[in-house]
Amino acid sequence: MDALTEITPTVRQLAFPVGHVYLVALPDDGYAVVDTGIPGSAPAVLDALARLGGRPDQLRQIVLTHYHVDHMGSAADLVAATGARVLAGALEAPYIRGSVPEPVPVLSPAEQSLHEGIMADFATAGMPPLRPVEVDVELHDGDTLDGWPEPVRVLHVPGHTSGGIALHLPASRLLFPGDIIGTSPDGTRAVLGPFNVARDEAIASFRRLAALDLDTVCVPHGVPLRTGTRDILAAATPETDWL
Repeated sequence: MDALTEITPTVRQLAFPVGHVYLVALPDDGYAVVDTGIPGSAPAVLDALARLGGRPDQLRQIVLTHYHVDHMGSAADLVAATGARVLAGALEAPYIRGSVPEPVPVLSPAEQSLHEGIMADFATAGMPPLRPVEVDVELHDGDTLDGWPEPVRVLHVPGHTSGGIALHLPASRLLFPGDIIGTSPDGTRAVLGPFNVARDEAIASFRRLAALDLDTVCVPHGVPLRTGTRDILAAATPETDWL
């Protein structure tokens, strides 16, 4: 059984070896998920939903921060099982729908080695093929998500991908950063996410997010930042990560 950790009273982290999923309780007794894990993760997400007391038809929203396989991987299966709507950045939508091939990231030697290892692990595990999925709501910078417990600001954070988004909950001082921000395995450092299509843009997006008033950062890779968050973000050096 995959670990399900309470981050706040309304946010739970479903931890995976690659690409965590976050489940959010909505005021109407529904749920949203932020990202969906790699292909084949839908049963674990639905099991986590059940452990929270939710039925499949209570999953209302699937918010995809970007199109990479460890984020949109199980979206199609979850839509089929639940009827949830898919929300994603407008510039990501063609890639998520499968109508346009993904851009190739520019990898440093350190990133190339990491990428090869991850892809080999996926192959060894027999990861199912990625299935495209329809995007029901295309999001833009400054949009607000409907139906959440508090206002959610959509932030366009290009660089990792061209149209990636982050979700900022100002009242809770909580952020879902997508892959712009990751953490070290012990959770003491914030790092720039690897595998970017435009490194300089990704660094600028990192700095934009790090300047927010935050207590909690729900990273997809690493340990969520929950203590000393402002200091950890202020000490980050994304300009020198993954070189």
